[in-house]
Amino acid sequence: MGQQMRPAKMLKLLESGRRIPVMDGSEQQDVHAALNDEEGKDRISSLPDCILHYILSFLPTKEAVATGILARRWKDLWTAVPILDFDDSKLYSSHVNYWYPAEITRFMNFVERVLLLRDVSNIERFRLSCRVCFSTSRVHAWISAAIRHNVKELDLCFFVDEPFLLPHRVFNCGSLSILNVEMNSIIQLPNSISCPGLKILHLGLVTFPDDISTQRLFSSCPVLEELAILDCDWINMRHISISIPSLRKLIIDDLPTFDSRDYCWGCEIKIDAGSLIFFKYSGYLSNDIHLIEVSSSVKALLHIPMVQEAQNPLMYSRLIKLFLELKNISSLGISGCTIESLFFREKMPNDLPAFQKLTRLELSMQLGVHSGGALMKFLLHLPNLESLNISKGLDPAMYLTEDDWTPKSAAKSFMSSLKTVVLRCFHGNSTEVCLLGYFLKHASSLERMIVFCHKSPLDDSKEQEDMKNELQSHPRVSEYCMIMFF
Repeated sequence: MGQQMRPAKMLKLLESGRRIPVMDGSEQQDVHAALNDEEGKDRISSLPDCILHYILSFLPTKEAVATGILARRWKDLWTAVPILDFDDSKLYSSHVNYWYPAEITRFMNFVERVLLLRDVSNIERFRLSCRVCFSTSRVHAWISAAIRHNVKELDLCFFVDEPFLLPHRVFNCGSLSILNVEMNSIIQLPNSISCPGLKILHLGLVTFPDDISTQRLFSSCPVLEELAILDCDWINMRHISISIPSLRKLIIDDLPTFDSRDYCWGCEIKIDAGSLIFFKYSGYLSNDIHLIEVSSSVKALLHIPMVQEAQNPLMYSRLIKLFLELKNISSLGISGCTIESLFFREKMPNDLPAFQKLTRLELSMQLGVHSGGALMKFLLHLPNLESLNISKGLDPAMYLTEDDWTPKSAAKSFMSSLKTVVLRCFHGNSTEVCLLGYFLKHASSLERMIVFCHKSPLDDSKEQEDMKNELQSHPRVSEYCMIMFF
C-alpha cells in the first residue's frame, strides 16, 4: 500500500480544486474525520445543496464527480452541478499515446455516464472540447442532452476533418444566451435558425459556408450584444450584412489570405449597429469592412500590420475608408504599425479626416523604430486630443532627437488641448526624454505627465535617475503640469 495522505492535505486539495487521488478505505475515513469539527459535527456537509453545488462548480467535472466518494452526503451532489466541462486535451498533453483506443473510450464513457446520471436540474454552462475523441453521433447526443437541460452557455471546440453540422437545436435553443464555437472546418448551418435569447456569440476558426446561410445566422439573433469573429475564413463569402440594433461589442480578428484562388476582393462586410460602443479589428483588410454611422460613444481598437501591403491601392483605400468611417469616435486604441501603414507613402494622405471628437488615444503596442514620425503626423489629425497613453513604451532600439519628433507641418493644434501624457516601460534613454520634452515644451494645457519606469536588472538605474532629473528640470509651457514617476 502506498503512503497515506494526511487529512489536512486532503482537505487542502478539495478546497483548492486540485485533483483528488484515489483513496483506500482508511484514507476515506481520515477525510471524513477532517470534515468534522472538534465535536464531531460535519461542517461542510451541513451546508445547503445549492451552496455545495456552487462550490463544486469551480472544480473540473472529473474532480467534481470524484467528490462522490467523500461521504454519503456527497454521493449524488455532483449530478446537479450547474457547470459541466469535458476536455479531452489531457489525453494528448500527457505521455499517453493519444491515439490509444482505451483512453478515447474511457473519455467518451465518462461523458456519457455524467450526462445519463444527471438529475433534472438545468445546466448553466456546458463546455465540450474534442480534439481527439470525436464521434459525430456521440457529440450530437451530448450537445442535445445539454440543450434538454435548458443550457444557458454552450462552449464547443472541435478539430474535425470535414464540414460538421451541429445539432439543429443549437441554433433554435430558447434558453441559450452564450454560444462559443471553435471549429477548424466549414460550419454547416440549418435552414431554420432562431436564437431569441442569444446575447453573446463567439465564432473561431470556422469557415463560413455561403452568403445566404451566414446572413441567416446573423439575422436571427435579435438581442445579440456581443459578436466575436476570430480567425474565421470568409473565402466562400462575397457580401454580408451584420445589422443588429442591440449589438454593443464587435470583435473581428481576420486571417491573412494566402489562398491561390482569385480572392483579391475578399468579402464586403457591412456593419450597422446603432448601439455599438466597442469595435476591435485586427487583420490585413483582406475583407472590405464597412461601418455605418459610427457614433462618438464607440471605443475602437485597431491593429492593421499591413505596412508593405499599403503599396496595394485596394488595401490602402480600405484603410483610409475605415478611418473615415471612424472619424466621429472619441476613444481610439491603435498599434504603431497601423499608423505606419497610414503614412507609408511619402505624401500625407489627403483623405484622412480630422478626428474632431477624439479625446483619448492609446498606443496599444510598443512604438517601433519607424513609427515615431508617423505618430507625430497622425497627432496632427487629432485637434482635440486630451489624453495620450503610450501603453507599451518605445522600442529601446529607437533613436530620435527632438527635431525628429517635431512635425514638419506647422500645425500643432492638438498641443492646445492635450492634458495627460502617459508613458510606460520608461528605460531612461535620450529618445524617450526628447519625446516627453517635446510635450512639456509645446502642450500648453498639460496637467499630468505620468511615467512608469521599466524595472529590469538589465536597466541602468543611474541613467534612469539622471533622465528623471533632466525631465523634472525641463522647461514646460504649462505651469500647472506635474510629472509623476512610478
